[in-house]
Amino acid sequence: MLLVLVMAAALWGIGAASGTPRRLRWGMIAALWAAVVLAHLLLPAGHGLRVATGESPALWLLLGGAVAVVLVYRAGLRRLRARAGRGDAVAPVRKPLFSEAELSRYARHIVLREIGGPGQKALKQARVLVIGAGGLGSPALLYLAAAGVGTIGVIDDDAVENSNLQRQVIHRDADIGLPKVQSAMQAMQAQNPGVVVRPYQRRLTPEIADDLFVGYDLILDGTDNFETRYLANATAVAQGKPLISGALSQWEGQLSVFDPARGAPCYRCIFPEAPASGLAPSCAEAGVLGPLPGVVGAMMAVEAIKLITGAGQVLRGEMLIYDALYGESRRIGLSRRADCPICGGKGESNGQHVAG
Repeated sequence: MLLVLVMAAALWGIGAASGTPRRLRWGMIAALWAAVVLAHLLLPAGHGLRVATGESPALWLLLGGAVAVVLVYRAGLRRLRARAGRGDAVAPVRKPLFSEAELSRYARHIVLREIGGPGQKALKQARVLVIGAGGLGSPALLYLAAAGVGTIGVIDDDAVENSNLQRQVIHRDADIGLPKVQSAMQAMQAQNPGVVVRPYQRRLTPEIADDLFVGYDLILDGTDNFETRYLANATAVAQGKPLISGALSQWEGQLSVFDPARGAPCYRCIFPEAPASGLAPSCAEAGVLGPLPGVVGAMMAVEAIKLITGAGQVLRGEMLIYDALYGESRRIGLSRRADCPICGGKGESNGQHVAG
């Protein structure tokens, strides 16, 4: 047996010295092994060659089998590694959409049948623009951030004043003098660091409205003047985006979803002209109950969440009116105007009916 091992070592050394490929050298050794086994099987017992190579073929067969098992095992490992490499290239490991902390934070949403995981995913991917960081914008912004809306824009050109703090709960006493969009952004990020807040410290104007609205899926209007409301409505209609609008007066608030692209009237259908001076006094002139903007602003956030997730029925073609003084609420049906200069809606002219 020693003779055969010496011959195998010699074959390997000569091959290495002459630059013979490893595979060919292994082939020569395999041929030597096959010749020895064949000699043991064909030559009679006691033959000198059989005596010199171990007499029995059993040892050589066991050696050959062991080597074969090792080679097959190595080949299998190489194949598995290659397949795993191809799999990584084609289907890389994906990062989970929600972290463990997010799953815990939004668990009460996810267990709701109407929202669930798909709805929370839609909220995370949504982009919502809020016009105004005042009474209505304050609760709407906070609840949108808390709900996990992925990107929230807020546009306002005012600074925080002492008189705002009675109702604009997103701002604090220490924020007086700070731009409202900056104060709102700080509060939202403190509440939910996982949302992206885009502050725009300026007034909404016709020059910027189109470009601004393009980056968002839906618009919340919490402003207190008809000029901005009409501009927001015209831009939203032109881009086919829903507009959630709220308004306040003393003890009463109202909101609706204006969405002509889906059959509902637009804001101009219901309010074709701004009221005469003095007929619609501002909050500073007429006063407003402090918690009332919180009620209506939170309702606006609810409508936004329903629009994004597809849950329930939103206030398209309806206006919800809440009377805080008497604890009453009612819904008014709204119709499109055929002569509306903004949406050109087909339907009854400014028809209204009590829905319940």
